[in-house]
Amino acid sequence: MIKHINDPRYKALIEWLKSARIEKGLSVRDLGKLLDEPHQFVVKIETCERKLNVFEYVQYCDALNLTKKKGLDILST
Repeated sequence: MIKHINDPRYKALIEWLKSARIEKGLSVRDLGKLLDEPHQFVVKIETCERKLNVFEYVQYCDALNLTKKKGLDILST
């Protein structure tokens, strides 16, 4: 079980989300607006200062138009 945000699988998931944001040309402020959250929320997630919960993960994937299963596959490797 992943119990902390320093687990390499969790870091890989966050890196995947961050890369997707960058590839789509979105700033942290842009993504924050899409998520209806302050940009600091995105920064804290991407720097692993804050853990992303499952509900937030779904919203993150929806905002970035990502397949949720791909991220879950990253966690299960």
